[in-house]
Amino acid sequence: MNPILLPSNRPAERFYRGGARISDFRGERASAPREPEDWIASTTAVNGEALVGLTRLPDGRLLREAVADDPIAWLGERHVARWGADTRLLVKLLDAGQRLPVHAHPHDDFAATHLGTAHGKAEAWYILQGGTVHVGLRDDVAADVLADLVDRQDSAALLDLLHAVDVHPGDVVWVPPGELHAIGAGILLLELQQPEDLSILLEWHDYAIDGAAVGHLGLGFEVALAAVNRRGRSRSDLGELIGPAPASDSVFPHPADEYFRLERVPVDGPTVIDQGFSVLIVSAGDVVIGGVEQHTGATLVVPHAAGALDATGVGELLVARPPTP
Repeated sequence: MNPILLPSNRPAERFYRGGARISDFRGERASAPREPEDWIASTTAVNGEALVGLTRLPDGRLLREAVADDPIAWLGERHVARWGADTRLLVKLLDAGQRLPVHAHPHDDFAATHLGTAHGKAEAWYILQGGTVHVGLRDDVAADVLADLVDRQDSAALLDLLHAVDVHPGDVVWVPPGELHAIGAGILLLELQQPEDLSILLEWHDYAIDGAAVGHLGLGFEVALAAVNRRGRSRSDLGELIGPAPASDSVFPHPADEYFRLERVPVDGPTVIDQGFSVLIVSAGDVVIGGVEQHTGATLVVPHAAGALDATGVGELLVARPPTP
């Protein structure tokens, strides 16, 4: 089995604008105005859809079906022994053509109890083009205060609850389950997340979505908001969530390791990429991977059975992996 080059996989008519930066990064034609996400090597469908969001391989099969048919070849024996055919990973390119709404995602326990899903939705971002992110409450917020702001759709007040932090290319942001956050306009990022599409929307004014109907995941806001962390973080505490990517095996803060890993691999001559199921993105330069030249913006899914990969050239690779089994 060899690495498989993937075309972009952009669900249409998302509720916020964006997509042009993904097109530029991948060297593709301009996108429609509301195609702000590229779901890479996705075995996850858009919430409420059967097929939208799923990656289809060049041979016509869904990646989800291919993994289910031969999980050991795709994921490796140790992974399958612990998690079966669950890839434990969803990777996206995300272009915020407008600021995203204030929202949060549920933890595993909440998702299992209230939604019957296999995962919650922890996520983390690697910044490709910078801007401002809004992450974490500045102060503790009472449940009734938060519910009132949602009910009144006071977007300015909701956003003002959060820390605003300028981020730059090469920075990383860890968003634990339950943490309120919003991505500022103009940012292009690579997102790793658990393989679910679960968002609790606290604001929806000026977005193409009926948040009052779907923003609570069918639970009602009284229940859904119980999944939100209402404890504040000091400015110094943000160092646990946001900062430059370190030179380490996984660039995200240590608490993210139980959910996913991201390696940043500079290439300047011969380089070896370790064996294992992964999603590989050429973030800069021209790199020959497994004997095939790839350019900035290329995205590949790598089966475990492909073995260790030789890479050469000059550039940088981002290697997204599931947690260590």
